[in-house]
Amino acid sequence: MFYHRFTFRLTLRILFINILAIMLVYLVINTTLWFTISGIAMLLMASMVSFYIFINKMNDDIKRFILAVKTRDNTINFKNKVRKGSFPELYKSFDEIIQIHKNIQLEKESMFQLIKTILEQVPVGVIVVKGKELETDQNQVEIVFFNQAASNLLQVPAYKYWHRLKNHIPIFAREINSIKEGGKKFIELKIQDKLTQLSTEIIPLNLYHTDYIIISFQNIKDEIEQKEAESWNRLIDVISHEILNSITPISSLSDTVNRMITDKNTLNEEDLADLKPALLTIKRRSEGLLDFVKDYRLIAELPTPVLENHTIGEILKHIKLLMQPYATGKNIRLIIGETSSKITIKLDLKLIEQALINLITNSIYAVEEVENPVIEINYRLAHNKLFLEVSDNGKGLDSSLTDKVFVPFFTTRKNGSGIGLTITRNIMKMHGGNVELQSSPYDKTVFSLVFKYQ
Repeated sequence: MFYHRFTFRLTLRILFINILAIMLVYLVINTTLWFTISGIAMLLMASMVSFYIFINKMNDDIKRFILAVKTRDNTINFKNKVRKGSFPELYKSFDEIIQIHKNIQLEKESMFQLIKTILEQVPVGVIVVKGKELETDQNQVEIVFFNQAASNLLQVPAYKYWHRLKNHIPIFAREINSIKEGGKKFIELKIQDKLTQLSTEIIPLNLYHTDYIIISFQNIKDEIEQKEAESWNRLIDVISHEILNSITPISSLSDTVNRMITDKNTLNEEDLADLKPALLTIKRRSEGLLDFVKDYRLIAELPTPVLENHTIGEILKHIKLLMQPYATGKNIRLIIGETSSKITIKLDLKLIEQALINLITNSIYAVEEVENPVIEINYRLAHNKLFLEVSDNGKGLDSSLTDKVFVPFFTTRKNGSGIGLTITRNIMKMHGGNVELQSSPYDKTVFSLVFKYQ
């Protein structure tokens, strides 16, 4: 609406000036009414001056408005012009645009403060450097964000310039500079005589034609130590349980034998009859303890894998030859698919065969009490990973046990050693992979050997 009003007023002024100009020319040419001519001339001059002032004011106001938008100056307003100006709708729109601009700026500022507050609270160190070069001669590489976690992890103040941080911790600065184009790196630092292990990631970023380098890092040494301590505690619990189970009867029987032979120089047949079972029990439990130690050494002393290219079809054919007769003898349907697959992966064939045998053996025991037992072995590719899967329709595992099955010597079988899955996982770790488990009891349980596949 204000456009129409502005156009109307501008047109009216121009039309009025043109009419006065035409009248002045007409009177000068056709009459001698000099008094009238002088009056019209003065009126024309006044109208032109008024028109110039009008245009100039409009020009100044528009310049002020553009400058306010450019400089984000929210203090400028046109409220008085809205009430008294010639074009209230226009000035009202100016005020509304400035207010909208102000609200957007406040919203951005509040979002920035929110993100900044969140980053200050997270335990991950975050440093944001302005520019894409960390090594310059001017020493003016600015740090635009340095959170409290970064200060605590590096034991430095929140520096404003990169060269100050570089002077304080040159090793950290050098390692960061080596991956400034982006990537991850594990960095070991000695800070105040304490070894710190940092998992570091660099992300280069360009925002509004400005380059930034985002550096994030966290201390994983404490977390690793905590996980190691938890693993050792769980292992010690299992080992202690096994050793106590063996030593307690040995100790008790040894005490019994000692009492039987104390103060005796000779033994009669009755004494020998009592001694033999006790000594046999001591021997059996001692052998059990030795077997336990051998199993432990088997876990700890796996050979280094010799990696060679093998096809999935080749691996599955080997497993079929090894396990099909055993499964058939127990009336278990063993399905092995895709033995013709040409997908190739680097691995140690003997170790991977051992891992698959362990998984299939577990499945055979799991389907013992199931009608129509089925074990299936296959593979799939997903998310740059290759999955060799052994699935069965056996009794499976409760969710409470899925985290325990990989603990050494933990077993749900009556005569199991509890080392098969531990060895399998260690074999996969040595191949840079892992073992995954999904179980739905008496429906489908799947153990997967997971390899990286590019």
